[in-house]
Amino acid sequence: MTTKNPGRCGRLLAPTAAGVLLLLSLAGCAAGTTDAGPAPAGSFAASASATSTAAPSPAAAAPSPAAPAAVPPAQQLPPVMGASAPVTLSIPTIGVRTDLLHLGLRENGSLEVPQDTGSGAPASWYNGSPTPGERGPSVILGHVNALGGNTGVFADLRKLTPGTEIDVTRTDGSVVVFTVDRGATYSKTGFPTLEVYGNTPGAELRLITCDGYDPATGLFDDNYVIYAKLKP
Repeated sequence: MTTKNPGRCGRLLAPTAAGVLLLLSLAGCAAGTTDAGPAPAGSFAASASATSTAAPSPAAAAPSPAAPAAVPPAQQLPPVMGASAPVTLSIPTIGVRTDLLHLGLRENGSLEVPQDTGSGAPASWYNGSPTPGERGPSVILGHVNALGGNTGVFADLRKLTPGTEIDVTRTDGSVVVFTVDRGATYSKTGFPTLEVYGNTPGAELRLITCDGYDPATGLFDDNYVIYAKLKP
């Protein structure tokens, strides 16, 4: 989305891996800063073993003696890849190819973001989340607009449809392919932090940008999130 006034993002709650909510302030979605979405807390577990979660508790009633033994939860988890930091992100259907910065959190709890010099790129991988291909949601954030009324790297996220492929090249030379599951718009005042940032049984990807520009306030009131899963 391109606007004369790039607008600014607000504040959001983000979960730690233990499910405790931490209030993090974001740098604004303004020219020279960012239009990326909310930042998760820095306690994301990056390894597959750390992010593996037990399956839901069984029903209260015990199985009959004839029922087969339950498969241990760890064996039910889908296969994932080992850790390797991302280098580039490519979404051919909307003409996106961007190098990826590796950014974390500042001392004040706000998200480090790429400085916009007018191109609205590159995007950044949040280095407190799993690397793409590892178990859990890998988080990549990008500008929706840029200085001078230009478009940002994630300006066309809304054009992505279920089944669209997203490629992430990693430092080990591998290319991880994700397929879009869905996109969703969330108000910043009602952002579902656990749904977006919570642990997942398989390897997933989250692309996040700002949305819902309000010309009356010069603010982006919403975030747009793409949910994608590792291609089998």
